[in-house]
Amino acid sequence: MSEADKTAAQGDNPVFDGEIGILARRRIEAGIIAPIYEEMRERLGEEMAQSILDQAIRKAAIAAGQAFAAKTPGGTSLRSFQELQALWTQDDALVIEVVKATDTEFDYNVHRCRYAETYREMGLGKIGHLLSCNRDGVFCTGYDPRITLERPQTIMGGASHCNFRYTLQEEPKAG
Repeated sequence: MSEADKTAAQGDNPVFDGEIGILARRRIEAGIIAPIYEEMRERLGEEMAQSILDQAIRKAAIAAGQAFAAKTPGGTSLRSFQELQALWTQDDALVIEVVKATDTEFDYNVHRCRYAETYREMGLGKIGHLLSCNRDGVFCTGYDPRITLERPQTIMGGASHCNFRYTLQEEPKAG
């Protein structure tokens, strides 16, 4: 999608007002997180530092999903969730192939992930999955608890592509 197409798709949608692309946001966040993570790793060890980072980022992702949901006119749906994709793909951050986009299923494959590339360039490849990939499932929980994600592989984890499979359930997932 070209920048003009993204701008047209976003239009006057209040969900996008003042939002920078997610790739730019993640680069800024990673620059702040990296020295904090290194200090935690030195003091607490790799396992504890990653656990703390994982939990903090998951909580932030749920809160971000809730914030986007609060700005979504007319309430959330899988279609409104699909519209948010423009923020994640902005700046050519992802090269995706949409497999299915309906009211109840949103399936796509990512063939290039500049998030993974960015974290590796920053020397953060070892925690890139914590900085981005782990956010995906919990973000959608915050946005709309009826949306679930199944994604058995990621580029960050060494796969040739990421396969995102979002489903809208009739009832929110348990637990």
